[in-house]
Amino acid sequence: MKRPEPVQVIKQRRDSALRALVDGVPYIRFLGISFDRRGDELTGVLHYDDKLIGNPMLPALHGGATAAFLEVTAIVTLSWAMLWDDLEAGHIDVDALSPETLPRVPKTIDISIDYLRAGLPRDAYARARINRSGRRYASVHVEAWQDNRDRLFAQGTGHFLMPRRDG
Repeated sequence: MKRPEPVQVIKQRRDSALRALVDGVPYIRFLGISFDRRGDELTGVLHYDDKLIGNPMLPALHGGATAAFLEVTAIVTLSWAMLWDDLEAGHIDVDALSPETLPRVPKTIDISIDYLRAGLPRDAYARARINRSGRRYASVHVEAWQDNRDRLFAQGTGHFLMPRRDG
């Protein structure tokens, strides 16, 4: 009987896969977005930077930065869900993972954003919920907050074209 892998090995494999996924998109780094992983659940973190302010008189986060944050969180969550099964089954060689060897990311068909209140000049958080994910199409709802999870400052719904999966 094969012994289970140590939990640290599993964590390292998951973290390496997520890092390769995020590092594969330069725009994510430009915006200053990172992802906190707890099991298979991801929380996007938009780290505050002065360049994200749209209206310095308020000051408030730029609507485009907010929309990009929601869209990136949705796409990374979809991509992570696609990778999860292969990762857990050991079908992915984490040491060989790079942006070039990862599957293509889903493409945005459309996304609508509801701006519920001004984004304040501080870190923001977002989580995406996949409503439907098939071979060709996915629908995702994403919510963003800052200090209080119950006081959303933006939410969105996006539809995505899923990349072909080999095999």
